[in-house]
Amino acid sequence: MTQTTTRVLEPSDLGAALAILESEPVANAFVTSRVQVAGLDPWRLGGEMWGWYADGRLRSLCYAGANLVPICAGPEAVRAFADRARRAGRRCSSIVGPAEPTALLWRLLEPGWGPAREVRANQPLMVTESPSADIAPDPLVRRIRKDETDTLMPACVAMFTEEVGISPLAGDGGLLYQARVAELVGAGRSFARIDDGKVVFKAEIGAATTQACQIQGVWVAPEHRGKGLSETGMAAVLRYALADVAPIVSLYVNDYNAPARKAYRRVGFRETGTFMSVLF
Repeated sequence: MTQTTTRVLEPSDLGAALAILESEPVANAFVTSRVQVAGLDPWRLGGEMWGWYADGRLRSLCYAGANLVPICAGPEAVRAFADRARRAGRRCSSIVGPAEPTALLWRLLEPGWGPAREVRANQPLMVTESPSADIAPDPLVRRIRKDETDTLMPACVAMFTEEVGISPLAGDGGLLYQARVAELVGAGRSFARIDDGKVVFKAEIGAATTQACQIQGVWVAPEHRGKGLSETGMAAVLRYALADVAPIVSLYVNDYNAPARKAYRRVGFRETGTFMSVLF
C-alpha cells in the first residue's frame, strides 16, 4: 500500500521541488520563476510551498500564497492539498492552474470557500517558439524606461480592472500593484507603444525562466481597438521575448475572448492546453 504524506517544504527541499517544476516548464513558469529567485523560504517566496510525497518521494507541489496553484498534481495529491487548504482557511485571492487539477481542487474547496466571485473554467494555454511571418512587429513598441513608469501606470490599472473586475488600487491603495509594475519595468520586461504621451498598447513578460516565459497584461487603449495593434504589438513583444528571455513563450486567455485568441494565433501562438482560474 502506498504511503503518502503532505508537508510544507523547506529550503533544503529546493532541488527536488525544482525538478518537479522544471518537468513542465511552460505550465509551471509562474511558480518556477518565483522559486528560482526566492527559493522556498516562505517570507521571500510570498507563500508556502506544499509537497505531496508518495512512498517517501516528492511527487507534487502546491504553491499557497496570493494564489493557490496545484503543480503536477494528480487526484490523490489534489485531495491532500484541499485538506490542508481547508484547515488553513482561505488566504488567497485566486486558485489558478491547469484546468483538471484546479477544477477538482475547487470542487473540494467550494463548500467551505465558496461562492467565488468568478470561475473561468476554460482558459486556453497558448505557446510559440517562433513568430509568424505574416504579422510585422510594431516598430514603436519598446521597453519602458524607469522614468516612464508613471505614464504606464494608468494603462496597467485599466487593464487589471477590465480583466479581473476589481481595481488593483483597492485595499492597500495599490502599493503592492505599483511595486510589481515597477519591478517589471526595472527588469526590462514591460513593453508599450506610447503616442503623444499616452499608452496605446502594452504587455509584460510576467514570468521568466531560462526554459519558458509568460506574457501577461496585454491591453490596447479602447479608442485604438480594432486597428490591429494587438497583433503588431504582440509580434513586437514576442520578438523581444524570444531574443532576450526564453526559447518558448506562452500566455493564457479567456475562452470567450475570441478576438484575442484569433489575434494570438495570427501572431504565431497555438493552443496546447487549458488553464482555469477561480477568483475571490
